[in-house]
Formats: sequence, C-alpha cells, structure tokens
Amino acid sequence: MTVAARREQRADEREEPEFLVSTSNGSGRAQETLKHDDAFAVVDTHGDIGAYGDRANGLFYKDTRYLSRLELLVARSTPLLLGSTLDQTDLQLCADLTNPDVFADDALWLPKDAIHIFRTSYVRDGALRQRIHFTNHSHKAIDLVVSIIFDCDFADIFEVRGMRRNKRGTVTRSLKTAHSVGFSYEGLDGVMRRTAVHFEPKPKSLSESYALINLHLTPKQSSSVFVTATVETGRVNPPCSYIKGLRDAHRALKRLDNEATGILVANPELNSVLKRAQADLRLLTTETEDGPYPYAGTPWYSTTFGRDALITALQVLWLEPALARGVLKRLARLQATEFDSEADAQPGKILHEMRGGEMAALREIPFARYYGSVDSTPLFVMVAGAYLMATNDRAFCAEIWPSVQRALEWIDGPGDPDGDGFVEYARETDNGLANQGWKDSFDAVFDHQGNLANGPIALVEVQGYVYAAKHAAAHMAAHLGDSRRAVDLRQQAESLKAKFERKFWCDEIGFYALGLDGDKNPLRVRSSNAAHMLFTGLASRDRAHRVASEIRTPDFFSGWGIRTVATSESRFNPMSYHNGSIWPHDNGMIAAGLAHYGLRDRIQPIFDGLLAAALQMEQRRLPELFCGFRRRPNRAPILYPVACAPQAWASGAMLHMLSSMLGLEINGELRTLALRSPRLPPSVGSISIEGIRVGEGSADFTLHSRGERVVLDVTDCRGGAKVIMA
Repeated sequence: MTVAARREQRADEREEPEFLVSTSNGSGRAQETLKHDDAFAVVDTHGDIGAYGDRANGLFYKDTRYLSRLELLVARSTPLLLGSTLDQTDLQLCADLTNPDVFADDALWLPKDAIHIFRTSYVRDGALRQRIHFTNHSHKAIDLVVSIIFDCDFADIFEVRGMRRNKRGTVTRSLKTAHSVGFSYEGLDGVMRRTAVHFEPKPKSLSESYALINLHLTPKQSSSVFVTATVETGRVNPPCSYIKGLRDAHRALKRLDNEATGILVANPELNSVLKRAQADLRLLTTETEDGPYPYAGTPWYSTTFGRDALITALQVLWLEPALARGVLKRLARLQATEFDSEADAQPGKILHEMRGGEMAALREIPFARYYGSVDSTPLFVMVAGAYLMATNDRAFCAEIWPSVQRALEWIDGPGDPDGDGFVEYARETDNGLANQGWKDSFDAVFDHQGNLANGPIALVEVQGYVYAAKHAAAHMAAHLGDSRRAVDLRQQAESLKAKFERKFWCDEIGFYALGLDGDKNPLRVRSSNAAHMLFTGLASRDRAHRVASEIRTPDFFSGWGIRTVATSESRFNPMSYHNGSIWPHDNGMIAAGLAHYGLRDRIQPIFDGLLAAALQMEQRRLPELFCGFRRRPNRAPILYPVACAPQAWASGAMLHMLSSMLGLEINGELRTLALRSPRLPPSVGSISIEGIRVGEGSADFTLHSRGERVVLDVTDCRGGAKVIMA
C-alpha cells in the first residue's frame, strides 16, 4: 500500500468497532475475577453470573464462555448482600448474604436476616466450584426453597466484548443424571465444546435451566449446597470435591510462596499493595507447555500476549527469573516463520496475541496467532539478554539464540522496509490493528495539530528497544563465543543512537518526537513514549535530563502519576484510553529510565503518587489504567470504566519502581547483587528481601535509613552470592 493510500485510510477516524470493549453492565454489581491456568470466572459480588442481564461475566476457557448464568434465589427472592471479599491470595471470593423479607398470602412468612448465607467460590482445574452454606438464625424451623438458575451460551469472548455474528453454532442441553445437566456446542469451526453443571445434594427438581433444592433447617442448624460447573478441557482430572480442590489449591499456593522471593517493607499500607500485586501476578500466571507465562489481564486479555508478557517479565526479573524463561521459551516456539499478511506476520517476528476461540479459528478476527506489534520482537531480544545477565543460564541462552538471530534479522529486514535504520509499522490488511505500539488504539498516534499520523510509523520508544536489543544480543553473542558478532551489534547500536538524535529530537518542543510519520516528518507531540524510552539508554544524557525535568511538570504529572500525553497537546483527554490517561506500567518504565540516568531521587513522587492511587482502589489493586485528571484534595482517582483488573504489567509496576529506587542490578555470572545509590523514601521506610536469586546463589538482606544514608545489612548469602553497595 502506498503512503498516499495509507494517508487516506488513516484520515478516517472511526474506531474499529470489531475490537471495541462494551461498557454495558446490567446489574451494576461489582465484579471479581477467579482464575487458574486457562480457566477464569468473572462473578459479581453475590457470587452470581449473569444476574439481572449482566453480559460480561461468566466462566471462560480459552476465549469461550462455558457458563453464562448462575444465579441464586432463596425462597424465590434475590438475597441481600452483607459483604463480599476476595481473599489475600486471590483464590476465593467470599460473599455474606441474607434473605429479604419474604411474604406469602400478604403475610410476612420469612423476616429479613433470618438466614445467613455464606457463599464461597474458586476456580481450579477447569471448574468453577461454589459452596453455599445456609444457617438458620431464627427461633423456628424453616423449610427453605433454594433455586439456582443456570445457562451456557458458548459465546466467543469477542462476542461478549460486543461483536455481533451473523451465524453461530448450535447449543444442546440435556439432563445427564439426577444431579447434573450437560451443555454442548457444535461450533462452526468443527469443534465440540462441553460443560457440565453438578449439584449436591440431589435437587428436588432439575431441568435444563434451573435446580430446586429443599432444605429443612431447625433453629441454629446449618446446611450446604455445592455447585460445580466443569469445562471439558481435554485433560483428564480425577473427580474432586469442593474441600479437596480447595485444600490442593492452598497447598499449591503455599509451595509457590515458599519458593518465591520475599519482600517486607516497614510501611504496612505499601506492604499490602505489594502483596496484592504479587498475588495478582501469581493469579495471572498460567502453567503452559513452555513454562510459567503471565497472561495479560482479565477479563479481556486472559491469553498469550507478547509485548505484555515481555514487559512483565522485565519488571519482575529480579524476583522471578523463571517467569522470563517461560515467556522467552513460549514466544520462541511461536515465532513467525513465514509471511502472512492477514496475521501481520513476517519471518522472525514475535507474537502479539494468540486466541483459542471459534472466531479466531474461523478468521472472523485475525488473532488466532497475530503478529501485529512492532515492539514485541526487539523486546524479546532485550529480555533474553537481561535474563542471561541475571541468571548466567548459558544453556538456555544457546537454546534460544537461533530465535534471537531470527528476531534481529526481522529488525534489520521486514521491520525496516525502507532501510533508513528505524523500525516502523504499517498493517498489512484492514483487519489488523491500525497502531502497533503499546498505544494501539486507533487515535493514539498523531501530529501536533491532532491529525492522525500516516504510516509507516517509527515510534520513539521502539527505537530505544532496538538499541537495547542490539546491546543485549551483543552480550549474548560474547557469552556464546562469537566476539565478532558482538562487536558488530554494538556498532549497529551506536550508529542507531547517532541517527536517532538527529531525527527524533525536536527543539521546537524541547522533547523527543512521538515518532516519524510515513513522510519521515517528526510527530512533534510531547508524550510519555519519549520518557518511557529512557530506560533503554538511547537518549543523550543532557536531553534525557531535559525530558526528566519536563515530565515532573503539571502538564505530565497529575499527582497520581504521569499521563500518556501532556495536557497541552491537541488530543489530550484525561478520559481517553491512550491520550491523557495514566498507565502504571508506563510510569514504571519511566522510573527505570530515570534510574538509568542516575536520577533515582526523581522517582519518589511518581512512586508515592501511584501508591496513593492504589490505596484508593478496590482491593488496593492498580488497574490497567485510570483517568488522567489532576489530583485534588480528599478525592480518589477517577477510574477508567473497562480497564482490566488485575492486569499483569499494572501489577508489576510498583515492584519495578521499587527495584529502580534501590538501584538493584544482578550479575549472575559474578553472583553479585549491586545496590547503586539506593533511595529509601519515607513511603517505604525499611525493606527486607529474602531468597533473592543471584545467579546460582541467593541472598537475604535488609536496607534501612540512618539519617541521609541508606544502610545495608546482609543477613545471609548462599551459593557464593554477594550483596554490595555501589
């Protein structure tokens, strides 16, 4: 496609409706997510699914909804919510409910609050399990009718998001036993999908859409009803009771806790935010055939994403190096091997997104294996080099080196089609993403007048990724004995640095351009992309300091965090997805950039702003993004309505910033952990870290403030590890 044709195409500012996330929510009840590996459930605070027309919740497995309704009625009435809590491990949702006033023949038959209902839910091994525990707190015996309404539509997750389809497969419902109902769906892709819903005790009446269970409760007596919705995953799991499944889940979590690096800070509020972040990352991490992999976020992005997982792996490499290994291995296996314009794929390119639903299989959406991200490929090389530096895992380095070389070939070949030295993007078909950087909404890349940019587009941060990728690959090549290749890669990186300064710095705005458009004109827009790029080391020192100063001004810094674009820009909108909102992961990358240029003291306001925001959020959880309004006294941050929560790189943001403030650098080969000019702001106090991996060793240490100094106390080192202040 010519530049002129792309200009005409990009001039149409209509948003691609097929990828829009609907904000509709029938009941207005808050939602919580329960997840284990490829299955997750979005339930409301009552523990219901699909009550009052809620369309976005359900039990999902590999991009298909296997349960679309599960609603509890007591005495044919909706219970009242007393309280609902997601436990600290993200394992169980616990809802306390009670009955409303129930009338029969115009007389009060059951007074409010007579029955306490404790409803707990969790997901494990492809099943949603619920225990509904009833206790009679009245002074008389009660014959209670419990109704459970259920259904399954096998909707593709893109249908749930709001897409409409002209044709879909057939759902069949049938009674399997006196305790269970089966659902099956013969998809247009030829795949048969099945769900079973099981009840215990045996219902008095069971149909294809509801179960009636009669409970006789004497005063103070309790009784439980168990509901299990099981996805047919193709993996054979032995029959499992609610209690056994819960016990096994707790044991698995305890084992992971024992293996994880421990963090304890003096500030209890910060401690709770970090614990929630670690629990959310564990929730989102799926055990794949390639190892642990952080899925991007729930509910819309609970699948393999390239960019999101690579950035998450970088954020927590100091805590969980095994996560980076799993991400690299999986993305190496899924690396593109041929040209496919429908999938925006070229040989050597790293995956953007992978979907397992019916619509992807039928190519109604292009995301079965979709490669439309310009940054996943250099990020892959960056993470590979960072993993080697932290672990000295040379065997794995040698294993993925061919994939790294293919990625470099893409960077120098299809990634730079005009050979000007800058990696750029332009989608191959109208079905792909119009923008292919991390800001991938249709209107995220524009010029100073607000006109949407014409492609191919070379984004500022992507050039930073390429620069860092060349240095990372040089490090890998040197360890593999190819010194000539290492020298060549370093020279390529420095050549890019000189070109970058000439083309991307804009004296008119005192900032790096957002990118270059298809005519190689700089997009003179002050955006977080330029500050985000600093952590790669591509910027010159004096200009990096100018960017660092600019992002501290009210144009960028809202008090909660740094906005994605400055308030003075033409498309600034604090309620937009990418043009004025605040993304925690973006702020974490900016903080890493400040640390790279020795500006750790400037991280504290950003860290404290995000901490204050997290303390105002539900579950003290930072979402994918929130609105970029100015922070006002006694006001909470304004939420973005369909932001994912939890979301992997949002969960990793505070942990990333913490490592940047500590100046933490791990050298696996030398088995040293260096703390370079660490900062401990009052919001942290002191910090203790236990079991941090240093190459093949590990260490425990504590940092605390003594006046203006930060004092290191190393409590234990194992396997030859050393902790030093530098």
